[in-house]
Amino acid sequence: MNWYIKVLRQYTDFEGRSRRKEFWMFFLINLIITAILQTIDLTLFGMDNELNPISTIYSLAVLLPYIAVSIRRMHDQNKSGWYILIPIYNIVLFATEGDRGENDFGTDPKEDESSNDLLDR
Repeated sequence: MNWYIKVLRQYTDFEGRSRRKEFWMFFLINLIITAILQTIDLTLFGMDNELNPISTIYSLAVLLPYIAVSIRRMHDQNKSGWYILIPIYNIVLFATEGDRGENDFGTDPKEDESSNDLLDR
């Protein structure tokens, strides 16, 4: 859940890099929340309703954080954020391990996290 909240806090941060774990945990939790909200929509409004107001509002609320984490994920492979617009290839990039060490978009998020772990001890 911390990964999900981290992405929501960085909703306007299109700079830097995001780990695979950060992206996919946000994606998974977002998928679970969407399924729950759609079930609530079906229960409250029935199958006749095409809009599904609760899940639509939620989807609009997380659209900008999703775009931001996707762009940061592309940056982890040293690619421009525009690569999120290329179908299929963007999924491959989302699943591919990022560059080790520093690249044009910043430091390696795995290195940043391991240094934070040492500070916490």
